[in-house]
Amino acid sequence: MSEFTHIPVMMNEVLQGLKLHDGGLYVDCTMGGAGHSEAILKNCDCRLIAIDQDDEAIAAGTKRLAPYGDRKQIVRSNFSKLAEIGQELGIIGQVDGILMDIGVSSHQLDTAERGFSYMHDAPLDMRMDKSSEFSAYDIVNGYSVEELTKVLYTYGEEKWSKRIAEFIVEARNKKNIETTFELTEIIKAAIPVGAREKDQHPARRSFQALRIEVNQELAVLEKAIDAAVGLLKPGGRLVIISFHSLEDRIVKERFRYLALDCICPPEFPVCRCSKKQEVKIITRKPLVPTKDEEEINPRSRSSKLRIAEKI
Repeated sequence: MSEFTHIPVMMNEVLQGLKLHDGGLYVDCTMGGAGHSEAILKNCDCRLIAIDQDDEAIAAGTKRLAPYGDRKQIVRSNFSKLAEIGQELGIIGQVDGILMDIGVSSHQLDTAERGFSYMHDAPLDMRMDKSSEFSAYDIVNGYSVEELTKVLYTYGEEKWSKRIAEFIVEARNKKNIETTFELTEIIKAAIPVGAREKDQHPARRSFQALRIEVNQELAVLEKAIDAAVGLLKPGGRLVIISFHSLEDRIVKERFRYLALDCICPPEFPVCRCSKKQEVKIITRKPLVPTKDEEEINPRSRSSKLRIAEKI
């Protein structure tokens, strides 16, 4: 196992957004390399619950956070189960701040055998939870042209999705597609050279789409946001970092819905719904990394940070 390395994104913005204070209870829903988790524990005398589903992240986080003793608790799970975790730990309505840093970690991208990256040759995998039986291999070799097209277009916003799907099916009819490089070559063949994005690898969008489908990342996000708000006490903050437009759109729209006090049609003279405002939006526009951070950590460039506060 390679050393788990990951540069935390927008560290100062996260710590300020959480409004850290001594005696508080905080939850890091996506511990990863534990960079944000360690900073939270270091910057105030608080308790922290750190969640991750990746065994390598659990091992690295356990080691990194060991000096903080019983101030921290590490939970092996997925943030999609946040409501269940809150119920089990008895922290519903008790949390002062929650962080979600969504997406694949640098360690997962750089660990070739995990199959997340088109830059390394590896078995088609992309599972964040290695105990799951469903991987990118199953999608590439099992989905129909129509199903593949939908995944690539919806989650990758890939305009050549149908042509890529057709090329994949044609190739696998000769032999199963086993590795990331095999898939990358098929994608390259499907996208005309003149139509490729400047300075972007032709497989980038397709690999993003497959990763999201394997891990059901967008499907669980909206549910997790609602669960997080349920865990917060009044005045508690939810800080979410996303890395592509689909994630950010879900965060933005869910925050907007939770901030509404009524969802009745405009023509209704009086409110008939039971909707109540649950949060106020702190960031009307998302925070983005500084130029200095982008230079130090190029992978931060696509990140956006939004904050909501429970009322």
